Amino acid sequence: MCRFTMYLGPTIRLASLVVEPKNSIIHQSFHSKDQEDPLNGDGFGIAWYVPELAPEPALFRSVTPAWNNSNLLELARVVKSNVILAHVRAASKHGGQSEANCHPFRWGRYSFMHNGDVGGFAKLRRPLLAGLSDEAFEVIEGNTDSEHVFGLVVDELRKHPHGGLEAMATAMAKAVLRIVELGREHGIGEPHYLNLALSDGSEAVACRYTTHEGYDGESLFVHTGRIYVCSKGECRMLAPTRGHGCVLISSEPLSDDQGWHPLPRNSMVLVDRDGKLESRPIDPSPENA
Repeated sequence: MCRFTMYLGPTIRLASLVVEPKNSIIHQSFHSKDQEDPLNGDGFGIAWYVPELAPEPALFRSVTPAWNNSNLLELARVVKSNVILAHVRAASKHGGQSEANCHPFRWGRYSFMHNGDVGGFAKLRRPLLAGLSDEAFEVIEGNTDSEHVFGLVVDELRKHPHGGLEAMATAMAKAVLRIVELGREHGIGEPHYLNLALSDGSEAVACRYTTHEGYDGESLFVHTGRIYVCSKGECRMLAPTRGHGCVLISSEPLSDDQGWHPLPRNSMVLVDRDGKLESRPIDPSPENA
C-alpha cells in the first residue's frame, strides 16, 4: 500500500531522506518493515520546494523502482530543499503503472500523497467525479483512487483562495468525510485506508485514518526536533524533545534514533511554518458531518 515521507525544516539534500537513512525511502521500496508485502516497486515520486525560484513544487516521478533509478540518485545527491515529499508506490487494482499514477500530485502550490486504499473505489469513482468542479476534475490525469481523493481536496481548497494551514486541515478532513459518506450512500462494505499528506511549501497537514474496525490503519510516524542531520551513514534528529524547527512525517521511522511517535488512529497533525505541531481527531460520523 505504498510508503511516504514528508520533511519540513532547515534546508537539506534530498539524499537525507531518499538515500542515506538506514530505512530510507529507497530502502522502503524493496524492504518495507511495516507491511505484509515488503515491495513498493511500481514507481516513485519526489516533490520539493525552492521558494526563491517559484511557489509551485518541482516534481520528479517515474514508473521505475526507486532502487533502480540512477537519475534519482544523482538528483538526490545535489538537490536541496526545506520542504520535501517522497513516495514509493505499490500499484493497487485501482491503477496500473504510469507516470500519471505516481505520487506526489500537484495543484498550484500544493503537493499531495496518499498511502492506503479507498474501499469499493470502482463503485465510488463515478459519483465522486460527478460531484467535482471542472477545475478539480481536470486535475485528475491518472486513474488511481489516490488522485481522485486529491480532487476532493482541491475542491475544498478552492473555497479558500488565500490558503493557509486551517484551509489545508479543513480540506483534508472534508475529503475524508466525503469518501466515508460516499461509501455509506452506495453500501460499500470495504474499509477505507486514508493516510494523506498535503503541503503548500511552508506548512503541512497529514492524517492517519481508517474505517477498519479493530485496526489502527496503515502506519504513520512523526518526529520533531531542532535539525535533522545525516553523516557517514548515520541519520538522527538533534534536540528531538524540543519540538520546533524540523518535522518528519513518515510511513516508517527512517532511523533508529529516539523520538519517533505513531500518529493515533483517525487523527491529523498540523505543522505550521515554525515547525510547531497540533494534533486533532477526525470524526466523520453523521452527527459531525
